[in-house]
Parts: sequence; structure tokens; C-alpha cells
Amino acid sequence: MKIAIGSDHGGFELKEKVINFLTINGYEVLDLGCDSMDSVDYPKYGRLVGEAVVEKKADKGIVICGTGIGISIAANKVKGVRAALCTNTTMAKLTREHNDANVLSMGARMVGDILALEMVDVFLTTKFEGGRHQKRIDQLEG
Repeated sequence: MKIAIGSDHGGFELKEKVINFLTINGYEVLDLGCDSMDSVDYPKYGRLVGEAVVEKKADKGIVICGTGIGISIAANKVKGVRAALCTNTTMAKLTREHNDANVLSMGARMVGDILALEMVDVFLTTKFEGGRHQKRIDQLEG
């Protein structure tokens, strides 16, 4: 599975830890930046990850900024993206099962490293339940 990942400066350090986790666990990673802790604008990186997922350059995406809010808004501007801001593993699980989220958003200042990696694992290994949830996803796309 190929994962697109992007962050702003506030999420850079966590992004690097997530990339390491993904690589160790056999995922292919498409790192779309940023490349340092120098100040950058989060909309660019949210959009890049969203576009990579929608254009099928990646199977899923992960976006990270300080709170996860701004970059999730940016990713969700891309038609076809369902980015979910998660702060715990239950949210990461349910957003896959019920919402078929294709981008995980996290706030590096909101969650610790261990929890972040646990959320990534849950998000990437949980399947969409379909069924009654599919008609709601269809309404989002309409």
C-alpha cells in the first residue's frame, strides 16, 4: 500500500516519525513535504496529499500540522477527499469503518508520538464496512 504524507512545519517532526514507522512496516511512502521546520503554509501540503489520493498516486493519505485542523480543511477542499481529524484510535477506526476516510489528519501538538503511530496503524488496517454507510458516502460525493 502506498501512503502520501505531508505536513507543515508544525507537523514536520511527527511526519518524519510516521514515515519511519510506515517504512519499517512495509508501506511505500510518497513524501510530499515539507522538508524542514522552517515556516510554510499548510494549505499547500494538504492539497498535495489530497490530490495524490484522488489521482490514485497513493492509496491513502496522512496530513499533519500543529492542531490537524487547518491541514484537514485544506485536504478536504480536494473533491473526493474525506480527510478526518482524529485524536484517538477509536476515531481512527470509526472514520474508516463508517466514513471510508481516505486521509488521516493529526495535530502534532495535540497527540503524542506513540498515540499518533497507533492511530496510523489503526487507520491503515481498518476496512470500510460499506452497507448502510455507503449511501451516506454517496451523499457526500453528490
